[in-house]
Parts: sequence; C-alpha cells; structure tokens
Amino acid sequence: MSRPWDGEERVKPVTEGGWTDVLAPSAVAFSDKYAQPLAVHAAGIERLVTAFRDAARRAIEAGFDVIEIHSAHGYLLHEFLSPLSNRRTDEYGGSLENRARLLLRVVDAVREAWIAERPLFVRISATDWTDYGWDVEQSVVLAKLLKPRGVDLIDVSSGGLVAGAQIPAGPGYQTPFAERIRAEVGIPTGAVGMITGAAQAEHILRTGQADMVFLAREFLRDPYWPLHAAAELHDAAPWPPQYLRAASGGVPVRKGI
Repeated sequence: MSRPWDGEERVKPVTEGGWTDVLAPSAVAFSDKYAQPLAVHAAGIERLVTAFRDAARRAIEAGFDVIEIHSAHGYLLHEFLSPLSNRRTDEYGGSLENRARLLLRVVDAVREAWIAERPLFVRISATDWTDYGWDVEQSVVLAKLLKPRGVDLIDVSSGGLVAGAQIPAGPGYQTPFAERIRAEVGIPTGAVGMITGAAQAEHILRTGQADMVFLAREFLRDPYWPLHAAAELHDAAPWPPQYLRAASGGVPVRKGI
C-alpha cells in the first residue's frame, strides 16, 4: 500500500497484500490510479450503521465531549450523497432523499447512542465542484433534514469526491457555503479552509458568516495559534500554568510569558 505523500499508486486489494477491500455505494473508482471498489450490499449497510453507533459508545467511554460524523471529502457517506458516485437503483440511490438515507440513519443511530447534552457535528462537502454532482443547493436541503435529528452544527467543507475537480482555492473560499446554510436553515455552521489569520477568523464570526472557525494546517505551522491570535486581537487568553512556571525558572508568575 502506498503512502499519499510518496506519490499516488493504486491501493492494492486483499488478494495482492492490501489491507481490505474498498466499499462504495457503487463500483465506481476514484480514478484509473485507484482500485475499483465493491458496491456495499444491504447487509453491509446495516453493519455500517451499527459500526457508527458502536463508535459513538466508545467515544463516550473514552471521555470525548464532542463528536463529528465525517460525510465529506469522498469518504463513504459523501459517496452515497453524490450522484457522481452513487448510481444505485435501490432505496439508497436516485433521489436526494434516497442518497441521504444512509447518512440520516447513521445520524439517528449516533444521536441515540451519544449523550443527549453533548454536541454532535456533521461535516459535509457543500459541493463537488463538478457538473451534475453534489452542490450547495442539495447541501441546504440536507441541512434541513439533519437539523431536527439533533445535529448541533454543520461543518462545511467541499470537494474530495472526483479527480480533476477545478477548485478555486483561496483564503476563506468555502466560507460562503457555511454562510448560506446558516442563513437558510437556521442551524449553526463551522467555516473551514485556508483560514489562517486572527483578523480573518474574527471577521467571519463577527459578520455572522459562521458560528465557529475550524483550523487544521495552521496548527501544524503554529501549535499556539489561539494564544497568538488572542494577543493580536487584544483579548485575554491565559497560558497554561505549567508554561508560566517553566518560563519563570520555577518561580510562579501570574502574567504572560
């Protein structure tokens, strides 16, 4: 099996020493460099729903306070949503309601297992950035289906389903999707994607484009980003007391490093 950072190679099937067979709603490969997946059958769908429910229970045992169902970036639940990857003719394919059926079942199962007072997020790709694929209009409809099922926030990303999609990436390029879903559905949303600056993140929140801002790569570049952002915005954000003790040579201090 190849590692993505070493260059793309076809993931080997079990018969060639791979880890496992890849499942999908339909036997449609991501590209000619990827193995053709197996279309998941009805019994497999039931096992998937059970697996998500069991994962929520393990998250409780592990002490998590928030969980997020990943239905974006070409992962299985996103594949069921998009007509580009879902070509089924049963109750899980065809109409938007059918294509959303597996995600809705997973949400119901997780919400049932998850502690009622703890937040449940769902991450979606608001668009496939490809004609005839999943788009923001369908994402709005999906959010309306998710809201009454106890989903507390939609984490709005995009893309990841098809090879060669032309994505106009740039600072905050996905934020308008979060803003639209928030406005039309009345559900909290999270904005993500090339949000790197404190002022940029603060603007998204203050102007009501989203309720939360999610960062990933920026934390790899700067693990202390929240503390530095707070300082830039002239807000109070206490450093951990262990850090303060270390900075003072073992003598307790009360102010920043």
